[in-house]
Amino acid sequence: MWAVVINPIAGRGKGAIFGRRAMDFFDKHGIQYRMVTGASAEHTSSNLATFLAKESNCQGVVAVGGDGLVHLVLQHVAGTSIPLAVLPAGTGNDFCRTLGWPLEDVEVILQKVIENSPHHVDLGIVDGEWFGAILSTGFDSLVNERANSMKWPKGPSKYNVAIVRELLGFKPRDYEIDIDGQRISTKAMLIAIGNGQSYGGGMRVCPNADIGDDLLDVMVLSPISKMEFLRVFPKVYAGTHINHPAVKILRGKKVRIHSVAVAYADGERVGPLPVESESVPSALLTWLP
Repeated sequence: MWAVVINPIAGRGKGAIFGRRAMDFFDKHGIQYRMVTGASAEHTSSNLATFLAKESNCQGVVAVGGDGLVHLVLQHVAGTSIPLAVLPAGTGNDFCRTLGWPLEDVEVILQKVIENSPHHVDLGIVDGEWFGAILSTGFDSLVNERANSMKWPKGPSKYNVAIVRELLGFKPRDYEIDIDGQRISTKAMLIAIGNGQSYGGGMRVCPNADIGDDLLDVMVLSPISKMEFLRVFPKVYAGTHINHPAVKILRGKKVRIHSVAVAYADGERVGPLPVESESVPSALLTWLP
């Protein structure tokens, strides 16, 4: 028995469409499944926990939604023998991007899932919470805070509007970073800790992060002018921002950050700093292209 976990409102309704395609695929191939959803993230999480408790031989979980749903499901399947497949129905889909899957071909993904064995990949964990893509603090976390409070615009453009509004009054903050026992004191605009490569719908903030190297990539952006920030910002989509002299890339297994700031992981609010994160090797079973 499989669990097909659906966020029907993900991607402005794409979750419902992709969810129907997933169930049609399983029906066509005679594969048993149970649809799991809920009126809220908490309700969905509770329903999934109930399903997994009753279904001791669960063959796998298919998450149909965005990075928020993937983050939710990770809390249930990470560190277990239950594999996770992701159908990218959200606005960002950054964990799916990190795995290397196409963003539209639902049936292609599912066909490979039922024909091939899953592989182990690394995950990050921060204060007991699993994450698959990026843990971040600084400017982007403040942008997330603002975007989450905005009712307009809808979709990916909300993030870009929030960037402009937040930048107007933004000031860099002082950080204490401990990477595998090496302490760094620095003023920074943004710090991103990558198990995966991207966030925000393809912003390759940690472009060389590898989900199989047992390490976290740490991108530190030192203070630059707001005009320079706007000039460099578009380069994050290609990952070439790391060539800027204000950008440092560090790597380590355990990373602790302290500051007067908040942190987000996979776009979900973790809470105020300090936070401690770690790369956990082979923490998740999933499928790769």
